[in-house]
Amino acid sequence: MDLIWDGFTEAVELIFTGDAYVYEVTLTSLYVSGTATLIAVFFGFGIASLLVFRAPPGRTAALSVFNAGMALPPVTVGLFVVILLWRTGPLGGLGLLFTPTAIIIAQAIIATPVITALSFVALQSVNPRLRLQILALGASRWQAGLLLFREARLALLAAVMAGFGAAISEVGATIMVGGNIRGSTQTLTSALLLEVQQGDFETAIAFSLILLAIVLLVVGGLTVLQQRGSAS
Repeated sequence: MDLIWDGFTEAVELIFTGDAYVYEVTLTSLYVSGTATLIAVFFGFGIASLLVFRAPPGRTAALSVFNAGMALPPVTVGLFVVILLWRTGPLGGLGLLFTPTAIIIAQAIIATPVITALSFVALQSVNPRLRLQILALGASRWQAGLLLFREARLALLAAVMAGFGAAISEVGATIMVGGNIRGSTQTLTSALLLEVQQGDFETAIAFSLILLAIVLLVVGGLTVLQQRGSAS
């Protein structure tokens, strides 16, 4: 019990005294996970729109792939990215392995199927007659698409929440492609794991508290937007 209490109090002290190591890891984690989520939103919304509005051949097969991707083991993604970026791999000449960019790539790959599959459900749930009515009133396809996105915005925000959660909580692929290098590629999850292995529970608890706070703030903010949207 003393370990928990002492670890918690020292963790709070590390956070509020502005410990350089703790804040460095936090900023790195926010940067890579935030960027990965934005990339996943761009591709996820785009692919979901294509599958819903264009209904291309093989849509069911493509949707099955993205649904399966929601349960894709992160270490499998990590292995794929490592092979891709290895010095003898297809993109080895770019020198991206063990850099924040490599982590962004891995986390974006993990988050994209989540956002795509949930966005597809969100857009498909909008009454299809609404799109026909909008087009009949003279709106362009782009305008119709934007209006349908507005109708599905609450569910789309949930997709973004899930994608961000998948990105920022990832640890296996992050360590594989980033190397957990202090001052460069350490994220909250990878640094937390390292501190536990070293027996530094105070710093590990600090990282876990910050991670929980970030998730609560981001998800809470998006939830507020959801509720405001549902009330309007």
